[in-house]
Amino acid sequence: MSYLAGFFIALTSQGLLRKHEQIMSKLKLAIQKSGRLHDDSMALLKAIGISINNGKDQLKASARNFPLEVFYLRNSDIPQYLKDGVVDIAIIGENILFEKARDIAVAEKLGFSKCRVSIAVPKSSDIKDISDLKNKRIATSYPNTINAFLDEAGVEASLHLINGSVEIAPNIGLADAICDIVSSGSTLFKNNLKEIKVLFQSEAVLAKSPGMSAENEKVFERLLFRIKSVLKGRQSKYVLLNAPDDKLDAICEILPGMNSPTILPLAKDGWSSLHSVINKNEFWEIIDELKANGAEGILVCPIENMII
Repeated sequence: MSYLAGFFIALTSQGLLRKHEQIMSKLKLAIQKSGRLHDDSMALLKAIGISINNGKDQLKASARNFPLEVFYLRNSDIPQYLKDGVVDIAIIGENILFEKARDIAVAEKLGFSKCRVSIAVPKSSDIKDISDLKNKRIATSYPNTINAFLDEAGVEASLHLINGSVEIAPNIGLADAICDIVSSGSTLFKNNLKEIKVLFQSEAVLAKSPGMSAENEKVFERLLFRIKSVLKGRQSKYVLLNAPDDKLDAICEILPGMNSPTILPLAKDGWSSLHSVINKNEFWEIIDELKANGAEGILVCPIENMII
């Protein structure tokens, strides 16, 4: 083979390789087009090291450093996209998934955009529980959700479907109660309503389409590994402290860490330094116990990622 022929074969091979890379399947992720859930979702992607080439008003964007395409969609449309296999995964509120696609699997709860789905009534109402809603009028944007709980309780009620501003329905005489999402409760307070029943707690979740290809399943596992590492880091604190050697056993009982605390001797006789990880939700209780058992110079640091 001549040098020139080999050169053209090499160019052709490189061209085919580039073409293959261009048509290579990418994992398709749907997120909310705008709003708080959109912002939290983009922050999570950034935290797991994924850079998105997104411009203003784009409906689709590709990652620069990961085989991922992001679709910016209306929340209410995302469940159907998952069912149809148009997207492989989605970051979506659990409340929307429960309402529109309860058969879609949740791969991971993400810990942000928390709210609750509740039944609320006017403060002057005699309605105190689901059983009191018999033959009452309920305004809601979540008909499937409220029907599921009414059926379980054996209660028949009349539903009025409203998209947006559900909380005004009792004040204008349209309904006796509402079923809606609640975050802080301030909107209920402003409309003179009170919660009588929390149906379930909701947060953002990573939902998975049943039609994901085997190729994208491998990419998904890589993505999920990164997400779990970031979430574990957010739930944990790294603790360093100094303690007298005769208190080490007691302090180790308080600081088990992932297996056991790391203990290093200090230059000061009879003292050691301990390094460990604690759950951030137990942070202050653990700090109080550590101080009571002789710990000093306690340093607490955030954890960006935790690989387990």
